[in-house]
Amino acid sequence: MKRTNMRLLFIGDIIGDSGRKKVCTHLSDIIKKEKIFFIIAQGENLAGGVGVTEQTAKEMFKAGVDCITTGNHVWRYKEIYKYLDSETRLLRPANYPEGVPGHGYFVYTKQDIKIGVINLEGRVFMSTLEDPFKIGKKIAEEIYKETKNIFVDFHAETTSEKRALGFYLSEYATGIVCTHTHVQTADEQIMSGKTAYITDVGMVGSANSVIGDKKEEIIQHYILQIPQRFKRAKENIIANCVIIDFDEKSGYATSIIRYNF
Repeated sequence: MKRTNMRLLFIGDIIGDSGRKKVCTHLSDIIKKEKIFFIIAQGENLAGGVGVTEQTAKEMFKAGVDCITTGNHVWRYKEIYKYLDSETRLLRPANYPEGVPGHGYFVYTKQDIKIGVINLEGRVFMSTLEDPFKIGKKIAEEIYKETKNIFVDFHAETTSEKRALGFYLSEYATGIVCTHTHVQTADEQIMSGKTAYITDVGMVGSANSVIGDKKEEIIQHYILQIPQRFKRAKENIIANCVIIDFDEKSGYATSIIRYNF
């Protein structure tokens, strides 16, 4: 069987208007330079640093993003609920209870190549949702009948839960890219000989911040221990990503590298 190598770019949590500007300014050049075929972006913080709106999602699609995944902040603006139902390129975690708006996974066709994307959310130190392991496997088994190219965004808090799910779904997944903590980890690897994995891809936000927020305000919060609204840091924006090379016929990942711009 002739191998057909493809490249997928996964962009970390995009923080507010400065993060969106960074992506819009550079993405088209990166697509050409790195020969990117498909792009997934974590977009639960697109609007003002928390949440996503129809307008901010469309801005990313216009820039070249093929699929936007989200997490626990996706519900911040009620206006997005209707759009989640109608726009299959914008996903919410699949393990929310039945009846919530939107789609937790979808199979996209681009240039006759099918790519499945699954969005899941963790439960450790987060909301008590449906089991991401059982839900994820059930969906992966369903998608696998249609395509072997399956990518998972696991939006979770702890390294242990992320790695456990990585191994659990490696039978089916081409790539499992984890998000939520906004700090890029250095453990990119090929799991089980076929699945690209990283514990956290990072963010598109200020390198001079605390996970995207102004450091001074976060420090004060820890010192004073009183609730307050945090402003987003907008200087020295860096985009944390990973590039995954994979064989679209077998669904096997051949490499995963951290990529920052």
